[in-house]
Amino acid sequence: MHALITVETPVVESPRLAQIRGMFDLAAEKTSRLQWNVSLPLDERAWNIGLITGPSGCGKSTLARHLWPNHLARPFDWPTDAALLDGFPDALSIKDITALLSAVGFSSPPAWMRPFHVLSTGQRFRVEMARLLSESPDLAVVDEYSSVVDRTVAQIGSAALAKTIRQRGQRFIAVTCHDDVEDWLQPDWVYRPAENAFTWRWLRQRPTISLHIVRCATSAWRLFAPHHYLSHALNGGAACFLAAWNERPVAFSAWLPFVGAGPATRREHRTVTLPDYQGVGIGNVLSATIASMWKALGYRAISTTSHPAMMRSRHKSPLWRMCRPPSLAVGVEHRLKKLRHATTRLTAGFEYVGPALPRRLAQLLLAS
Repeated sequence: MHALITVETPVVESPRLAQIRGMFDLAAEKTSRLQWNVSLPLDERAWNIGLITGPSGCGKSTLARHLWPNHLARPFDWPTDAALLDGFPDALSIKDITALLSAVGFSSPPAWMRPFHVLSTGQRFRVEMARLLSESPDLAVVDEYSSVVDRTVAQIGSAALAKTIRQRGQRFIAVTCHDDVEDWLQPDWVYRPAENAFTWRWLRQRPTISLHIVRCATSAWRLFAPHHYLSHALNGGAACFLAAWNERPVAFSAWLPFVGAGPATRREHRTVTLPDYQGVGIGNVLSATIASMWKALGYRAISTTSHPAMMRSRHKSPLWRMCRPPSLAVGVEHRLKKLRHATTRLTAGFEYVGPALPRRLAQLLLAS
């Protein structure tokens, strides 16, 4: 892709303009001209994600408008009196929409029912990316990418978005002055207009997210309760655990004894990741870590979930075995009041079959 892009603007004479010319010895010109000679060898190899980055004023937006005028993302119209789900194309099934929202890290069914305009800035960012992917199957170009969101949201959201784009086989170009997303977005190529420098990149591992996991009081649930997809309630007898990243709480997991025949068992009660940190597997890591702790201490670890994204993740994971495929509660389960909600939604049961933590480490985690 080669292009010589020229932008000219008339210079309107005024007394102030004359003063500036005198102060800085500027030549008298009738037009102000900027020019870029761009060469992007995008046909040399297959790619999914590109990044155009650099300081403000270097021509990023101008280049994007000239090179991809028909693919540049524009503001979406969202219904103001209906759920954000109704803003997606009619051709998409609800299964496709929810899978896409979960894939970009917006995995909160209660929030899916709200109008777009009541969402937080970070949530809007993820929803807009999901809709963009649904409506731009060939190529999507986003100017001012991640400029309006917190940098943590930008980075975590970029990692989730990149994974989704590659899984769907789509192409995406981010145009931004924020180069802190590069390692998280993992673009296949980067162009820097300020230096007129194009480089191909090889995929690397995204930055490591090191979680600090400790046992915590049930009071920590207050921070996470509004974001649980099913219920704000928490059993007071649950053993609770908190995951922190960069000294910030990011995820919560609570477990209860399982009452029933068979070996001693612990079951997952609640696991929640805060919205800003969804989409990179933090909740799955926390859940599996606690399950491995129980296994080291001689317990079976089981979990029942109705969340579609969690079902898909665990079905593919070597750490979990599906012991009950997605189904409605029947028989005894149907008659139990505590499980009556499961008669109207699909749930699946899983057992942890991954490795156990070293026993001493498991004891320290439970006692922490």
